Amino acid sequence: MDRFFTTCSARISTLAGQPLAFVVALSLILTWGVTGPLFHYSDSWQLVVNTATTIITFLMVFLIQNSQNRDAAAMQAKLDEMLRAIDKAREQFIGIEHLTDQQIEEIRAALEREVGREKGKPGTADDSVARLLKRREARGGVTKK
Repeated sequence: MDRFFTTCSARISTLAGQPLAFVVALSLILTWGVTGPLFHYSDSWQLVVNTATTIITFLMVFLIQNSQNRDAAAMQAKLDEMLRAIDKAREQFIGIEHLTDQQIEEIRAALEREVGREKGKPGTADDSVARLLKRREARGGVTKK
């Protein structure tokens, strides 16, 4: 069952993300809108689109979540492998995604403090972004407004 769901969700997610899927959905909505006068904008006419969009949205939530879960797990496995393979990396970081939000925030804050103490390294991304922009500006790549 798991393999079947994974295969189906991957295929449907791929198809739903194509431009043709948007064109088909837009065409269906336009067709529904144009048929309004034909059906005198009846309750049944409105119920058709409301029911269809609700069902599709409900099912797509599960497919999108499944895709995101798979992507996140694969990315985490790749990062864990990099931590394992690089000599200077701290392997203690493998699996921290299972910690609480507060524990992860404490680790992140400690890392920022740690890197801020190292000579020549800024403590936050803001500092890094500011340095990058200054470098680009010095090369004539970015102008301030």
